[in-house]
Amino acid sequence: MISERSSETRSAAFRALLCGEAGLDLVSPGQQPDLARYGALILDGAPEPDHIRCWVEQGGCLLSIAAPAGAQPPQGEWMATVAAPEHPATARLPREMTVTDRFWPLAANAAEGEVLVSVSVAFRNEPAVTTRRLGAGRLTTSALGSTDAALSHPDLATLLGRLLRPTLATSDQVGLGIVGYGPYGGMGQRHGAAAAATDGLEMAAACDTDPARRKAAEADFPGLVAYPSFEEMTSDDNVSVVIVATPPISHASIARAALLAGRHVVLEKPMCLTVAEARSLIALADDQGLMLTVNQNRRWDPDYRAVKMLVDTGQLGELFAMETFVGGFEHPCRAWHSERSISGGAAYDWGSHHLDWTVQLMGSPPATVTAHAHKRVWHDVTNADQIRVHLAWPDGREAVFVQSDVAAIRKPKLYLQGTAGTLIGHYRPVLTERVEAPRGYTAETSHHAEAPVALTLARYEAGWGLTETQITPFAELAYPFHRNLADHLLLGEPLAVTPESVRPVIAVLEAATRSAASGGAPVPLDS
Repeated sequence: MISERSSETRSAAFRALLCGEAGLDLVSPGQQPDLARYGALILDGAPEPDHIRCWVEQGGCLLSIAAPAGAQPPQGEWMATVAAPEHPATARLPREMTVTDRFWPLAANAAEGEVLVSVSVAFRNEPAVTTRRLGAGRLTTSALGSTDAALSHPDLATLLGRLLRPTLATSDQVGLGIVGYGPYGGMGQRHGAAAAATDGLEMAAACDTDPARRKAAEADFPGLVAYPSFEEMTSDDNVSVVIVATPPISHASIARAALLAGRHVVLEKPMCLTVAEARSLIALADDQGLMLTVNQNRRWDPDYRAVKMLVDTGQLGELFAMETFVGGFEHPCRAWHSERSISGGAAYDWGSHHLDWTVQLMGSPPATVTAHAHKRVWHDVTNADQIRVHLAWPDGREAVFVQSDVAAIRKPKLYLQGTAGTLIGHYRPVLTERVEAPRGYTAETSHHAEAPVALTLARYEAGWGLTETQITPFAELAYPFHRNLADHLLLGEPLAVTPESVRPVIAVLEAATRSAASGGAPVPLDS
């Protein structure tokens, strides 16, 4: 990278843009680097040297983050619109992105080529990102990305990173096959809807021993082939990815069989029940050269994403304690979710999400896990009525997760303490009311954990006291896990959920189950 505006944060943003595929050499504008060493070059506000064009024509990929001639334009919020939705570099990107940056329309010579992104200024669409072939190489010019914040915009960074690759075009379609089809809003139907809405994915097959579920899958997705056996489905050449949506007790065995059958694997949460199973699956996927990931879909929840942004940007200072809760006081479901021998136990249900949040936010797995479980009210099911999991780190940090079916007054969903402030989020009722003929008034209550919570951040300001800020959750994203799945398999982009990032969560869940079974004895974590 040849840069006029190098900084530590800017260098980190460019490294992220490169997806870790290569190192980043920083070159001052006065130097003459040996271009033969590189396949891609970034000119970050620097003028284009005369010899660069020849290098591009020989096969290099050049990204020029343009700089204006004369005075810097003011910083503002710009609505950047994808102008070429059929271009492979814009695949699965949102059609509009809000970028805070210093923007100026590209000069006429820089605007040559195909306009990929435009910005509306004074009711005119001005070119913001253009690209064109130059001999055997590619020349891309961007008027966006001049500030560190803009360069770190995930969608803009994805686009610019793609344009630094020698090849982009792909016409492949990734066929998904799901084991354990859940109709009527179940996971099978959800994965199918996500595939239908994601370019590059299609729901090709389903496998279920229940004929009614197979029939439902075929009705939900015409063209899908429903199989009564796993072996038949994995013999289908149209199935590249096996999604394991069976009860948790069978996750590891089915994933192993799918990997041995040469198929990529998506596991529903929890990934598996033991850290030994997690290690074995990760090793097998590596040996087979296949993808293994976990649908930790709640890493994209609007409220969690807001919390992570606040933690990552230091709004709470150093996070040293957090509590999460889910539950209420009502009879547990009578399905497999409440049967310990199938579900793994109470900790494995919502704990798969909440403890994943905890490990992500704390930045590392804990050293010890302590859990206490109660069986006091609901004796027709075997999962505990309540489990309380306490995590402890060597430096004194701690976290608590509670899942309960005997809590008549709900605790807050989130309560985080940092050295600079405290963050809290309360659950709210989720009620859908309507008037319909001929019944008249009807109301339907949804699970309280489905709606994002409003967050309150209280900070201590020296010489002033406490301030409170209401934090709005992030906007909902459309099928982000599946978008990343397609980006990874079709374009080689990094997985958003690596199995290595989930393995410590399985270790915590296993340790919590062991601790609860022993009456609350601390269990050292083996991740």
